[in-house]
Amino acid sequence: MNEQLTYTDAMKELEQLVAQLEDNLIDIDVLSYKVKRAQELIKFCKDKLIATDAEIKKVMEEGN
Repeated sequence: MNEQLTYTDAMKELEQLVAQLEDNLIDIDVLSYKVKRAQELIKFCKDKLIATDAEIKKVMEEGN
């Protein structure tokens, strides 16, 4: 996955992919690729949220 990808960019791309899937706009020849890309984006966002949560907890604990 691209190291320069931000959470916001990943979410935008994921939302676009979901909209395309819902509207049946994805050609069957690229459907597998798009689903795999969506899976990568979901993992990226989940990992980013977990890391951010851990960082916030650490900062809050240090402040006490």
